[in-house]
Amino acid sequence: MTRTLALLTLIVVLQACNIKPETIQPNIVPEPQSMVIDDDQAYTITEAPILAYDDDKAILTAEFLNEYLNSVGWKSQIAQNEEQPNISFELINGLEAEAYHFSVDDNGVHIQASTEKGFFYGVQTLLQLLPTDSHSANLPFMAIEDAPRFKWRGLHLDVSRHFFPVEFIKKYIDLMAFYKFNTFHWHLTDDQGWRIEIKQYPKLTEVGSQRKETMVEKNFNPYKGDAKPYGGFYTQEEIKEVVAYAEARQVTVVPEIEMPGHALAALAAYPELGCGPGPYEVGTIWGVYDDIFCPKEETFAFLENVLTEVMDLFPSKYIHVGGDEAPKTVWKKSAVAQRVIRREGLKDEFELQSYFIQRMEKFLNANGRQLIGWDEILEGGLAPGAAVMSWRGEAGGIEAAEAEHNVVMTPNGSMYFDYYQGNPETEPLAIGGMITLDKVYNYDPIPAELDEAHHKYILGAQANLWTEYIKTADHVEYMIYPRAVALSEVVWSQPEQRDWERFQQKLTKQYQLLDARDVNYHVSPPEGLSMGLTLENEVSLSLSSPYPNSSIYYTIDGSTPDENATKYTKPFTVKIDGAPVSVKAVTVLATGGKSPIATGIYQKAALKEAIQPLKADPGLQTTMHLGNFSSVSDLKGEGKTSVYEVIELPKPQPDQFGLVFQGMINVPTDGIYSFYTTSDDGSTLSVAGELVVNNDGLHGAQEASGQVALKAGYHNFEVKYFEAGGGESLLVAIAGPNMEKQAIPAEMLKH
Repeated sequence: MTRTLALLTLIVVLQACNIKPETIQPNIVPEPQSMVIDDDQAYTITEAPILAYDDDKAILTAEFLNEYLNSVGWKSQIAQNEEQPNISFELINGLEAEAYHFSVDDNGVHIQASTEKGFFYGVQTLLQLLPTDSHSANLPFMAIEDAPRFKWRGLHLDVSRHFFPVEFIKKYIDLMAFYKFNTFHWHLTDDQGWRIEIKQYPKLTEVGSQRKETMVEKNFNPYKGDAKPYGGFYTQEEIKEVVAYAEARQVTVVPEIEMPGHALAALAAYPELGCGPGPYEVGTIWGVYDDIFCPKEETFAFLENVLTEVMDLFPSKYIHVGGDEAPKTVWKKSAVAQRVIRREGLKDEFELQSYFIQRMEKFLNANGRQLIGWDEILEGGLAPGAAVMSWRGEAGGIEAAEAEHNVVMTPNGSMYFDYYQGNPETEPLAIGGMITLDKVYNYDPIPAELDEAHHKYILGAQANLWTEYIKTADHVEYMIYPRAVALSEVVWSQPEQRDWERFQQKLTKQYQLLDARDVNYHVSPPEGLSMGLTLENEVSLSLSSPYPNSSIYYTIDGSTPDENATKYTKPFTVKIDGAPVSVKAVTVLATGGKSPIATGIYQKAALKEAIQPLKADPGLQTTMHLGNFSSVSDLKGEGKTSVYEVIELPKPQPDQFGLVFQGMINVPTDGIYSFYTTSDDGSTLSVAGELVVNNDGLHGAQEASGQVALKAGYHNFEVKYFEAGGGESLLVAIAGPNMEKQAIPAEMLKH
């Protein structure tokens, strides 16, 4: 019988009955491939359901479900001889490894699969249907056929910058499994801490897991430390415990051991592995360090010994070796490194890194494993069988896929969950950037530029959580959820089954489920407020929230809103007299959760007069400054000057530099203009001598904006930018009267 015919037959059977109980509405995330529901009939699961299975492949999953139900107050039991179980696990051959069928009829709940994985995912669907406030459920008759879109559905956690205990790691994995993620990328080593016990090298944890202090927030220059020793690591027994726990939940743990860069903690323990004389110290500052592993034979022997113990602990096919952000400064000065370059006939230090990675890949391959690394492993030539995690956008992933290498898409613009998810002024401190819930949901791991023949090399996608500014388990959850809920649908569901409006409706149930699991998730503040200039005496405001059944409360006197403030029911008008008016609003969910406070400050502005230049040539006069900067205020003195037609970064570009763009901008009409800079690292934008956008400081890619009232014509214009090393980016945009937000066009820029 075909799937379509089977579903139609079920519908006919269901429609022949007339029972209409109160039923639970399925709000399953990720959205199944196929789901047919008949609300006119339901099957009641009481507080003591009977579970049964017909094949040994379902034993572990049945036991998992039974244990879970009893842990949350149900009184389920497994009874193999029961003729009419409430929940049955039934083997059917021919399904894909992770596929399952799920149905409800008058004989109960049926979970069908060919493998243990399939049975497990069917159970996760059942758990999303059960209520959180009672121990019985009326489930509507339904038929689900489901399987994932991608093989790699991942979440990452950095435990090197901040350490998290085993119990929290288990909770992290539990939540992953609940949303059908299957790969936990465990970032175990970095400059600021070595977190895995290696018995052959005890100093890695005795020395490398401890740093003398931690930088306070973003006090890079001048540096400020907290004077508190910080450390922690996982014993091999704890690692085994976590791996077994994850395996029971169909989650593969992929360990990451960084090389050749991000190695300072290892060098502090074993300084002979560096190219310099040492001594080295476990990093206390976030960022990239010049000191990396030296490509000497002692280093390769050390890393092979480390990876041997790692492979004994982790059965995963892939072993992650990092490969990112490895400055070549030390290698350029090292006689050892230069001898290796000459000996191997390498072109430069980039090919030396490729040689380094290829040696490690050969070792892993000889032990039946595959190497995976960040997209920097493409530089100097990709190791033959390596897989790539594309984090610096999608270009590396596209290049690797076209070369027929497996790829996991994890671009920092969509998949870095350490980025802000709301207004930085109301959110906890983050590294920078902005990735909202809808941006995650609308991401597609298959790049539009990639031809169809190479789609098969995209294994899937993964979100990364780097923890420089994330110190607690509660903060980890806040940054991950609900964005991981959105990602689960991206990597599991087919594109045609994803619908943003439907997903938002389903979130109400998901928040209840997260509440029941004691998860500290993020709630978005109301939309509709901004830092707004106006030329009028009043402004009309319309607020909205993406959460069904939520309420918005607001104030217009600058006070903090709560449930006692004015409840928003329709657009309202605020009068703008002399002083700026501060409007604040908060979202309150039906579940009781509250958002950060959204703030809009509205002020009447006067148009700035245009200037009359004697001449206006195309482009901006641009000065490049070379050096290590931490603020645009450091960009002083003479530099190399040229004319840029648009605001962009030079190609090629130095590792560390600054740019000052100076000239005029020609705006077409009187009005309020918004300017934006998105930069990694700092940037500022000034118009008519006024600082409009302040995006200064050391940070990842993040956007900042500001407004100014301008008369039509020319106005003095300046943009400053610096890059301290790492991921370089700069985008400057404008929006205004009859002008959508866009990169500033060349025709508007003069000097």
